[in-house]
Amino acid sequence: MLNLNGITVRLGGRTILNGATAALPPGSRVGLIGRNGAGKSTMVRVIAGQLEPDEGSADMPRGARIGYIAQEAPHGTATPFETVLAADVERATLMHASETETDPEKLGDIYERLIAIDAYAAPMRAAQILIGLGFDEEMQARPLDSFSGGWKMRVALAALLFSKPDLLLLDEPSNHLDLEAVMWLEDFLKGYPATIVVVSHERDFLNNVVDHILHLQDGKVTLYAGGYDSFERQRAERMAQLAAAKANQDAQRAKLQDYVARNSARASTAKQAQSRAKMLAKMQPIAEMANDPTLSFAFPDPSELRPPLITLDMASVGYDEVPILKRLNLRLDPDDRIALLGRNGNGKTTLARLLAAQLAPMDGGMSATSKMKVGYFTQYQVEELDADDTPLEHMTRIMKGATPSAVRAQLGRFGFSGDKATTRVGKLSGGERARLALALITRDAPHLLILDEPTNHLDVDAREALVQALNDYSGAVVLVSHDRHMLELTADRLVLVDGGTAREFDGSIDDYIAFVLKGEAKPAAKAKKDRKAEAAARDREATLRKEIRQLEEETARLTRERNAIDRAMFDPASAEARFATLSMGELSRRRAEAQARVEAAEAKWLEASEALEAA
Repeated sequence: MLNLNGITVRLGGRTILNGATAALPPGSRVGLIGRNGAGKSTMVRVIAGQLEPDEGSADMPRGARIGYIAQEAPHGTATPFETVLAADVERATLMHASETETDPEKLGDIYERLIAIDAYAAPMRAAQILIGLGFDEEMQARPLDSFSGGWKMRVALAALLFSKPDLLLLDEPSNHLDLEAVMWLEDFLKGYPATIVVVSHERDFLNNVVDHILHLQDGKVTLYAGGYDSFERQRAERMAQLAAAKANQDAQRAKLQDYVARNSARASTAKQAQSRAKMLAKMQPIAEMANDPTLSFAFPDPSELRPPLITLDMASVGYDEVPILKRLNLRLDPDDRIALLGRNGNGKTTLARLLAAQLAPMDGGMSATSKMKVGYFTQYQVEELDADDTPLEHMTRIMKGATPSAVRAQLGRFGFSGDKATTRVGKLSGGERARLALALITRDAPHLLILDEPTNHLDVDAREALVQALNDYSGAVVLVSHDRHMLELTADRLVLVDGGTAREFDGSIDDYIAFVLKGEAKPAAKAKKDRKAEAAARDREATLRKEIRQLEEETARLTRERNAIDRAMFDPASAEARFATLSMGELSRRRAEAQARVEAAEAKWLEASEALEAA
């Protein structure tokens, strides 16, 4: 399906890709991985046709459609729903032509093609994709310019998925998604019928979605079968084989060098020594699979404080006197590891800001230990770093009165030693900037770390290093992340932020996934439960699920009825007997009625789906 043939790209005098070659199987789902700065996005741009390589090519079958999200998010007065529908250019063109074409023969061809591409089911499919990515009915109808950049990128992703290209290119698609949307995207991609190339640093996402790993290192690519865990095993075996081969070669080289040194001066052995010297000169060194530079995360341990650190008692919090979260009851102890779950917009960041004392409670009680220090990480801190300053200048400025050695020591905990400490921030990678922000917020050994999406700019190895550092840290952690692997390895308490409040989720991350995707479990508060309310909720959900199944069956039946009328109108020879004798006027009237019934069923399905999601 996709062949990479000796692709070489040079940018700014530096070789990014160097003869990269691979053949991707048709219909494969490929995870493109590599360290930050290895050239993954460059490779994706070459495949998408947005960047011409200096040498080589990326070849696909003629006429294959490539789908790739542009860097600029969509904007304007169009709604997300309209934007997604317009992404299928052929459908949009045919729908317009069906309203303006007067030639009966051409109109018949148009309707035949609309039927072939299932054009009339497109609104339901567009709505399903948008719902999966977090857009409720009200949000689907708002103009794009009313959304933030992150939500606009979700619209761009929805439009790309809706257009169903033959090759789907995704460059870190989860960066703008919450955990719930990431899980939906995983489920969607598992059933995608064409080839996928996805750049991702999330281990679970790669394990759940891809069937091949394309590893990019030193400008070249190597294709491995299986998910990320399989790649790691195969790569470890390859590293061991190369290490053994290099050890054997080094031993042979040492013997040859010793022979040449001892026998070059003797007339009787000079020729043999010369021959061995030639062997040495021709011996190609076996390259070591050098480990990537060590990424350092080491959070300073705080002083001891007596529990609890923070207690919330029926607290409310919000903005401009409008509460976002109410009835908050939460106790946070010095050794707690809490993950905040819930869709974006439900209030996770608001709760994090309350715990960080950036917001005061509007009502209820909140008590916190007076000596507690908090380190609060957000993406805004990464974006607000001064590009013209160095890590050393940033740290010196924020650690007023500290000795130069103390400043250097804090930077060294996060890998900024030597020249890295004096490199301009503008020249650092996204992952290095995130590490610098973490170094800055932990300068005074906080008792509580609040991390809001700390992994967005980190590659797989850096994420593993961060997980290890968090597990070694002796303070409390509150974590907001869509990286399921990180949540599983660091959090021992789950708090669901939903429905205008926050409560304990009594289960594991796997239980939560089942709850979100399949409704197999429910978030259970550890407080006293209202069993009658729970039973009523279960009955309500069961009724809604049954209604949705019936509406799906009804929509499919009505769609078949409408398609049969279409065939009778534009291909009378293949018409069903019940329509064969009807006039064109009667067929047109019946088609309009059938279309209206389809649209009504779709509207009821959407309403029921939203009600189920709310329940």
